[in-house]
Amino acid sequence: MLPGEETLVASWAALARTSRGARLVRSATAVAAVFPEWEPLNNAIGAPGVATEVAGLFADAGVDTWALWIRGKATDFDAPDEVHAVPGLVRDTTTMVMVTRLSPGAGTDGVVRTSLLSALRATDEPVPVAELDAPEAVPGLAARVLVRGDRAVAGVWTYRHGTDLGVYTVGTPPALRRQGLASALMRHVLADAERAGARTASLQSTRMATGLYESLGFVAVGRYEEWISRP
Repeated sequence: MLPGEETLVASWAALARTSRGARLVRSATAVAAVFPEWEPLNNAIGAPGVATEVAGLFADAGVDTWALWIRGKATDFDAPDEVHAVPGLVRDTTTMVMVTRLSPGAGTDGVVRTSLLSALRATDEPVPVAELDAPEAVPGLAARVLVRGDRAVAGVWTYRHGTDLGVYTVGTPPALRRQGLASALMRHVLADAERAGARTASLQSTRMATGLYESLGFVAVGRYEEWISRP
């Protein structure tokens, strides 16, 4: 198990409470998040040999498109794959597992709680403040946006598991990137978590976002090599 994986899986279980028909399935060899109505969250973690088992779980739920995340020890996006073939699946992206120890920090003005969907929307487009939804009432789960003027201009959601904070789906609309907005939002989230008792934070980074997270003190500790059921 990679660092932060317990938090990631716990976040899937929490998210399942917000989506109809969703559930977390554990076996001796794999864990799968089954979300019939939320396609990007149909993911499983396990070795290549669990692909058939996992495929059956998703098929039973009517899910056609899903991903199997295979743990890797490499801390470089360009390192060779540790697995070269998974029957029935196609190699897709790689995400880097990164962690940091939290230290006291200052908050950022203009950060507000909202719903998961509103925070996700703010990663793609500026969202009028009047259109932000109320946050979900799920313990440990929090979605936030950074507001500038009358628009939400960056979004993130997090899940607190013990003393670890899982950070997910950090983003800024394309036209507003490279202005420090995501960094400001992240600094607030990490400082707020430290004040609330969290001692570490973990996430899965794309290649593009690695520089942002490194600037905030995150270091790479492994990666997920992702395989999908459909190209």
